[in-house]
This record gives sequence, C-alpha cells and structure tokens, in this order.
Amino acid sequence: MTSLQSFELKEFFESNTKEFEEKLLSEAVNVKDKIDEILAIGNIDLIKNAHNLVVYIIEGKERELQLFAKQEGIAWATHSLTLSFKLEWVQAIRRTLWNFIEQYNELADKQTTLNFFRLEKEINNRVDTFLNTFFINYSTYKDSLLTAQRELVENLSVPIIPINASICILPLIGSVDTFRTSVLEEKVLTEIGVSRIQTLIMDLSGIADMEPEVIDHLTKVINGAALMGCKTVITGLRAEVVRKMIHQDLSFDHTTKTLGTLQQALKEYLIS
Repeated sequence: MTSLQSFELKEFFESNTKEFEEKLLSEAVNVKDKIDEILAIGNIDLIKNAHNLVVYIIEGKERELQLFAKQEGIAWATHSLTLSFKLEWVQAIRRTLWNFIEQYNELADKQTTLNFFRLEKEINNRVDTFLNTFFINYSTYKDSLLTAQRELVENLSVPIIPINASICILPLIGSVDTFRTSVLEEKVLTEIGVSRIQTLIMDLSGIADMEPEVIDHLTKVINGAALMGCKTVITGLRAEVVRKMIHQDLSFDHTTKTLGTLQQALKEYLIS
C-alpha cells in the first residue's frame, strides 16, 4: 500500500468513525456488553483503543503497533481481564477494517484502486503482530506477577517487576502496614542499587486505604529512591488515601509524578 493510499484510507476511516463503531459492536457480540465493565476495572477504553490500533495498522507504524500491544498486554494482565474478550475484540476489529477497506475500494477511482493481494498480507500481518506481541507480554507479565504475589504471600516480599533495562513496576496489592513498608524500603532501595533502576512505577490501585504513618513512611521511601537517582511514578491513588495525605499535610518528593492509572504510565514511559 502506497503512502498516498494509506493517507486516503485513513481519511476515509476517520470520516466514518461512527459507522465503524456501530459495525465493530455488531461484530463483537460477547464483548460489547463488557465494554463499560472493562473500562471500570482497568480504565481501558476499548473503542478508543480500537481507533488507535486501526490507525497504526493502516499507516504501517510497526514500532508504535508493538509498543501499543505491549502496553495493552501488561494492562490486561495487571487487571486479570479475560483473554477471550481481547481475542474476540481484535478479530472483530480485523473483520470491520476489511469491511471498510472494501467500501473504500468501491468508492475509489481506478487510479487509486487497492491491490488486495498485497494489502491482505500487510493488514493481516500487522493484526497478527499486534496479537502475538500482546499475548507474549500478557503471559510474561502475568507469570511475573503471579510469582511475585506468591512470594509476597510466602515471604512478605515486594514484587518489583522489570519492564525493560531501566524501568520497573511495583504493584502493591492488599493491606500495607508499617512492617510491610519496612520490607518495601529495604527491597526497593536494594533493587535500585543492584539493578540500576531509573524509573519505578509504583501502582497503588490495589490499595484501598493506608494509615497516615504508612503514607509518611512510603513518602520517605520515595524520597530515598530520588536520592539514588531513581524517579518514582505513582499510579492509581485512591480518594481515601489522597484525603488522608491532604489532612495530614503529607506530600511526595517534588520529582515524583502521579498518574491516574497504570495504563497511562505504561503508555507514556514505554513510548517515550
């Protein structure tokens, strides 16, 4: 597919987004009733993500496609979302995209008529690349998360999971007391020194509430990480925790960044 054809096909897609969404929802029979639930559980907007995926596929943006798949795989594993829904959704996107390519081809003049044999290979290979990358990262991260959670139960460990050479995720789940924050302090600072972690994404979405002394200890751990040259990104802070921080006049180090969800952090730090 030439650059001109790619541009024109993208324009056709973007000018018919409502029709695309309606057709997609009719194709994804089992997923369409789960869209709001998936959004509530993992803050994952399936409709918006479908648009992003289609644009990456049409424009042939291989790097962005694989980074997006990695981000999605980690996010779905983190929130334990059902894989069958993801598979059905992506296959529905594939069918809907081909439906729109057929419509575009019927409207195009002879000079811009698409080479379907070449296009079939390009489009389907990109969809398959997305699926393969998604499942590999889902499986890898899910295995690491399960291992870390098992160690947490058995040894009160802290699950620091590497994403690449310089970025790690620390998903905290369950109750956090002063003893656990002491364990967390030792593990985090040790791992930063040993693994040369430059960015630590600390996901607190699994923590419903924390006592003020625990919050205070956590801020000191973050400040200690900053002294070692590691930037901390906090995601998923609950309203209850934020209220206690406000009333206790507690705040994180000025270099600490906060984002609403783990998915936002993954998108920013995997693509940057």
